[in-house]
Amino acid sequence: MTGTYLTDAVKERFPEDVLGTHAFRGDDTVVIRKEALPAVAAFLKDQLGFDMLMDLTAVDYLPREPRFELVCHLYSTGRNVRLRLKCPVPAGDASVASLTPLWPGAGWFEREAWDMFGLDFKGHPDLRRLLMYESFEGHPLRKDYPIDRHQPRRDDGAGRTDR
Repeated sequence: MTGTYLTDAVKERFPEDVLGTHAFRGDDTVVIRKEALPAVAAFLKDQLGFDMLMDLTAVDYLPREPRFELVCHLYSTGRNVRLRLKCPVPAGDASVASLTPLWPGAGWFEREAWDMFGLDFKGHPDLRRLLMYESFEGHPLRKDYPIDRHQPRRDDGAGRTDR
């Protein structure tokens, strides 16, 4: 199964939702509308055999709009082929559907993307901080996050500075 076949299959099944495709050094990418993410992901898993979500992350393109891009790396263990799925996400509506119903392991990736970038994953069963402490304010991988910002101190002793 070649990348051209995969990208063509997605374009044929979702002609209105595919914003573009490209390949670089054997890595094929499909860019879709964020509203189509659940349907396209289900098609890739159920019909094309992408049974493994290897990674899910985000990119902040500030000042460009759409500001964010959700990036998913999928793998088919049966066919030994990878595919990258991307969705532009505007700053004014930084939310996408959760992929946890398809790949339960997406929960950890989505928590990290929420914690670091502030993307909201609708339908996520437990969307809370993963890397930063609960009272941390903001999302540190956003390009407009001030690098000299002073954060509230943790009150549970885990943020001690006297070591």
